[in-house]
Amino acid sequence: MSSSCCSPNNTCSTAAQSSVAVDGVRTVYAVSGMTCGHCKDAITKAVGAVDGVSRVEVDLASGQVTVVSAADLDDRVIAAAVDDAGYEVTGRAA
Repeated sequence: MSSSCCSPNNTCSTAAQSSVAVDGVRTVYAVSGMTCGHCKDAITKAVGAVDGVSRVEVDLASGQVTVVSAADLDDRVIAAAVDDAGYEVTGRAA
């Protein structure tokens, strides 16, 4: 069967597992003051410049910023980057 997700050595490979390996650590922050595309761009640029950050996802509707990194990052470093962009981290999102 060529459609199986299992390899010849009986290890399973699923999209969820490979996604975790590719994505790394996901941390979601609540950020206040974001209202438009400019806000999204400013946050993405500022947080994306932090060492170790591989991806930034900004959701204006929920006021959340998801930071993807290879390892855990110091929340204070992310908060400082957000602050430099003119916004405020109000904490980690639930």
